Amino acid sequence: MSWNHSSCRVDFSDSYSSVAGEWHHSQMTSMENRSEVNEFILTGLTDVSELQVPLFVIFTFIYLITLVGNLGLVALISSESCLHTPMYFFLSNLSLADFVYSSAITPKVMVGLLTGDKVISYNGCATQLFFFGFFVTTESFLLASMAYDRQSAICKPLYYTTTMTSRVCAYLASGAYIYGFLVSSILIGNIFSLSFCRSNIVHHFFCDIPPLLVLSCSDTHIVELIVFILGSLNSLLPFLVIFTSYLLIFNTILKIRSTEGRQKAFSTCTSHLTAVSIFYGTMLFMYFQPSSSHSMDTDKIVSVFYTMVIPMLNPLVYSLRNKDVKNAFRKVLRGQQLQLDHLFS
Repeated sequence: MSWNHSSCRVDFSDSYSSVAGEWHHSQMTSMENRSEVNEFILTGLTDVSELQVPLFVIFTFIYLITLVGNLGLVALISSESCLHTPMYFFLSNLSLADFVYSSAITPKVMVGLLTGDKVISYNGCATQLFFFGFFVTTESFLLASMAYDRQSAICKPLYYTTTMTSRVCAYLASGAYIYGFLVSSILIGNIFSLSFCRSNIVHHFFCDIPPLLVLSCSDTHIVELIVFILGSLNSLLPFLVIFTSYLLIFNTILKIRSTEGRQKAFSTCTSHLTAVSIFYGTMLFMYFQPSSSHSMDTDKIVSVFYTMVIPMLNPLVYSLRNKDVKNAFRKVLRGQQLQLDHLFS
């Protein structure tokens, strides 16, 4: 029996080449699948071309009101000494937070609607989410500080000036900003340490946490737990402060004998209560309904409300329902009119 050595060598070589080729192809495919993205594509609000221009006009109008309303309120409170009180100090910070987190999202949406450019860089996505998370969290705690301020003014008016000192107000506002910064930094650090390799298409009009986590090919369980814990703290802690404050406020108001006195006491809370109802009502609808009730279109509409509409409404609510703000605004207008009359006389 003879052995064909040359035939054996050829067969073995062919088999080795085949296996090596398959292994190389497998490795190349794996590397391609795990390649990191350097930009994301936002799907936006709608693909219907006929709606792009009308939506651009609407959002431009909303953003202009947001810009003028919030920055105007900050300037008015800063310039008028009659508004240098704890309530308006917190209101000016609330307006600043509204302006910043709206500006982190709305201009990019407007550009996408006008030009069709829905690409956002990896760093741009992280920056957008950072400022949104930073100032939304800050706003939540500023609303809680404002509720505590109203409770101090109504329930313990004799101690109000010693309770809500300028130092206490500065501590409360600084605490809101520091906490917002830390929470947003933790979230961004964890989310953008993940690998994004499945796709770079974000099914939203801005970089939000849920649609980004869907794109990750890493294990997201720990990140989701962190998001849940921080999100719960960001919602529940301020809500408990607000809820407790208003329980004490309503209890005190009910003890006031005169109807006029009750109305006067309650009128100082109506603007803040309206802002709180809009803010938390939207959040409850967005995050506390059953998952089966969610739809992509509904979530986008609700997201438009709390990213663009609420920042526009807050200055309007405080301007239209607040006598002090309206009187200060009239005073500024009269001063400007006098200056113009003097200039042209």
